[in-house]
Amino acid sequence: MDPKLSAFLERAEAVLARLEPLLPATRQAIEWDTCLAARWQRDGRTGYLLPLDVSLEMRLTDLIGVDKQLDQLGRNTKQFLDGLPANHALLWGSRGTGKSSLIRALLAEYAGAGLRLIEIERDHLADLPRVVEQLQGLAQRFVLFCDDLSFESGESDYRVLKSVLDGSLEQAPDNVLLYATSNRRHLVPEKESDNENWKNVDGELHPNEAVEDKIALSDRFGLWLSFYPFTQEHYLSVVEHWINVLASKAGLQWQRDQALDILAVRWATGRGNRNGRCAYQFARYWVGLKLLEQTND
Repeated sequence: MDPKLSAFLERAEAVLARLEPLLPATRQAIEWDTCLAARWQRDGRTGYLLPLDVSLEMRLTDLIGVDKQLDQLGRNTKQFLDGLPANHALLWGSRGTGKSSLIRALLAEYAGAGLRLIEIERDHLADLPRVVEQLQGLAQRFVLFCDDLSFESGESDYRVLKSVLDGSLEQAPDNVLLYATSNRRHLVPEKESDNENWKNVDGELHPNEAVEDKIALSDRFGLWLSFYPFTQEHYLSVVEHWINVLASKAGLQWQRDQALDILAVRWATGRGNRNGRCAYQFARYWVGLKLLEQTND
């Protein structure tokens, strides 16, 4: 072989070896008959769906005190599964009150009926058209799930979501729906200055454009569900439920009494919040403590 050609081929091989790690990896298509959930992963200028091994332990019966929200979102999801008109949903309210848990419980309830879940981060919402393109024509029904959706003051990314909801998702295939959770009703901070410069037109108050622009984002969701802070009675009911669940799995005999309630309330007070997440964490702490005491006896 010509020495020059041999040297050229060696250099070309070295260049290709350096470029190969930069090329997108070849990925197998997801088997949606067995895969129940995936997460959209950004990869350079494009992305891909990463299959997830999800737990279906969270059931609808584990959600205490949110019956109205459960009924409304469950009905919307059932309509979606049956091929009937359904709305994008925004679950907003206090942290730890069951917003994300409700969506995971719906997956456990309806996975057998063809429901699948796609997680997508807020920063990747501009990729929604690409995600939808990969789901089009599939037999399953997909809920695109964006957890903790919010935008800080000064960010303009929320306008991207507005255009996406009005554009790609509104005209998306009928097997795709968007569910989002947020601690804010309008997804963006509401400031006192937003209420300035209202106009009085013939005795009617008209908000300024900034207010209209912010409210318009949440208006893209046809279904709003509100989640409120727990009362003490609600909190203790959730504590009792989770202790029952965890104790029964471990074979622990127990009985609710005033001392337990006081301990649970102190636990929540120390964290400055009474909610479902706090109740679950206390139940794990208390059941684990009792099992440890049994082991040491």
